[in-house]
Amino acid sequence: MTVDGHKYELRQFHFHHPSEEHINGKGFDLSLHLVHADSKGKLAVVAVLLEIGSPNEAVRRIFDNLPQTPGKEQEIAGVPINAKDFLPGSLGYYTFEGSLTTPPCTEGVTWFVLKTPEDVSSDEVAAFAKLYPYDERPIQPTGGRTILETRY
Repeated sequence: MTVDGHKYELRQFHFHHPSEEHINGKGFDLSLHLVHADSKGKLAVVAVLLEIGSPNEAVRRIFDNLPQTPGKEQEIAGVPINAKDFLPGSLGYYTFEGSLTTPPCTEGVTWFVLKTPEDVSSDEVAAFAKLYPYDERPIQPTGGRTILETRY
């Protein structure tokens, strides 16, 4: 992705149940974090909020291949993933400086929380929640940080 002429490359993505982000006090069933880095290692995360509704083909492809036991990361051959398939039609967002939500909670991360949630089925949420019942970091105080919002 490119932000104000600054290029970031997608490094990894992961899910949280329930969401780690709230909008106007409302939490969501899942969130997806698309973690990007620039050439100097500066991180930017795009958060996609997921709420129960229609099935989500992109999510299902992932969840149909979730490892059933803990262990090392695995690459699943023959399961094509296009990160664009996770994104909503409207790309309006909130942005702020924060940290990673998993240890060591590295600071200096630029966050882009997309305003428009995507649907995910209750079966898809249940499949993830069975393996990861609660893997969210509690909501953190803003600590004086400014949260900006796009007009769309």
